[in-house]
Amino acid sequence: MKKWLVLLLLPAFGWAAIETHQFDNAQQEADYRSLIQELRCPQCQNNNIADSNATIATDMRYKTLELLKQGKSKDEVVHYMVERYGNFVTYDPPLTPATVLLWLMPLLLIVGGFWLIRRKKAVPQAVSSEQKFAKPLDQQRLDHILNDKDSE
Repeated sequence: MKKWLVLLLLPAFGWAAIETHQFDNAQQEADYRSLIQELRCPQCQNNNIADSNATIATDMRYKTLELLKQGKSKDEVVHYMVERYGNFVTYDPPLTPATVLLWLMPLLLIVGGFWLIRRKKAVPQAVSSEQKFAKPLDQQRLDHILNDKDSE
C-alpha cells in the first residue's frame, strides 16, 4: 500500500522548482540565503520570498541575486526592496507616525468610549416637574389599551 502511495505522489515532486545559482563566493551565497529568508513576499503576506512560489517572490529572489552580484551590501539590497515594495517586505518595519497611530488608535477609542459613558452618566438631565410625574409614553398607551378592554 505504501509503495503505491509513493508511486502516485512521485510525479508531484517533479513539478517542484529547483533554483540553481552560481555565486562568486561563499559570502555572497550566505548573504543571498539570509536575505531571501528575511524579505517578505508582498503577495503571500506572511511567507518569506524563499518559501513563496508567487511570481513576485521569484522576481525578488532574482533581483536579490542580481544586486548581490553587482556588489551591493545586504543593507543596500533591503533598502532597494523597501523603496520598490514598501516597508511591508521587511519583518521589522521602522517606527513611523502612521504605525504609532495604528497601534494607539484602538486604545484611544476604548478610553474615549469610557470617557463618553462617564460624562453621560455624570451630566444630570434637566427634568421639569410635569415630566417627573408624567407616565412614559409606552405606559400611557398600555393604560389606554387596558382601559378600552375594561369598558367593553
